[in-house]
Parts: sequence; C-alpha cells; structure tokens
Amino acid sequence: RIIAVARQHFFTHGFRAVTMDDLAGELGVSKKTLYASFPTKTDLLRAVLLDKFRRVEVDLQRIAAGFSSDMLDSLHQLLACLQRHTEEIQPPFVRDIRREAPQMFELVQTRRRQVIQRYFGSLLDQCRKFGIVRQDVSTRLTIESFSAQSRRYESGENGRARSEP
Repeated sequence: RIIAVARQHFFTHGFRAVTMDDLAGELGVSKKTLYASFPTKTDLLRAVLLDKFRRVEVDLQRIAAGFSSDMLDSLHQLLACLQRHTEEIQPPFVRDIRREAPQMFELVQTRRRQVIQRYFGSLLDQCRKFGIVRQDVSTRLTIESFSAQSRRYESGENGRARSEP
C-alpha cells in the first residue's frame, strides 16, 4: 500500500514535491513507521520503480506469449502497452529524478533499453521468421532507431511533452 500511494504521488506531482510527511498523512501512519520500511525517500523511489518495472514486464510477457503471425497487431499491442504505462508518469517526475536522483534516472534508462531490446527484438525476430522483415535488416540498428525515437517522443521533441517510464 505504501508503494501504491507513493507511486501515485511521485508520478503525478514529481519526486521533489512529495514529502515523507505527505505520504505518512495520506497513509494514516507515522513518519517513523514509513521510515521503518523505507529508510530514505530514495529507497522508497527505488521500490516504486521496481514495482513499475515488474508491472510493465508482466504485461509485456503476456503480449509476447501471444505473438501471432499478425505481426502488425502484435506491434500495436506492444506499443499500446508501453503507452498505457507511460501515461501515468508526468514530466515533473522525470525532471525531478534526473536532477535529484540521477542513479534512479539511469536505472530507468537502462531498464527501458532492456525492455525495448527484449520485446521488440523478439517481435523483429518473429517477423524475420515469417518473412515479413528481410534477413539483412539489422536487429541492433532497428532497436537503436526505435529507442532513439522513443526517447525523442517521451522528452517532448516530437510535439507534446511526455515522460519516461
């Protein structure tokens, strides 16, 4: 319950704007109780991020298990899943962790690259298997291009600002 409340507050208002006092009040517990579970606000942030990563992975695994010969539909499902998960995260959160908790920001970037490589790479391999994508198309180059475009979209370089998962 602590993680769920912290996730909602951090993702909506930003990491910096939310205090442990705010969270303790919302949860109806003392700050001492909160600090007993999470010694620092950054420890709580790590728990929130790990929970978010787990939820994303569960959803993506479900989609990947159902990859079919309709690769375009599978791609749309993967993209829709990522969009659902990123919509919860507002720009102040990304800005704050980039400035206030750079190690957590780097963790997010690393996990995002891994997720894109794992799931979109798998889909690309399936597309090759079914002859939809040529064998000479570089998986690494395709994944890097997708990752770069994803970062541009999420940072707001392609119109409205978005945040990063």
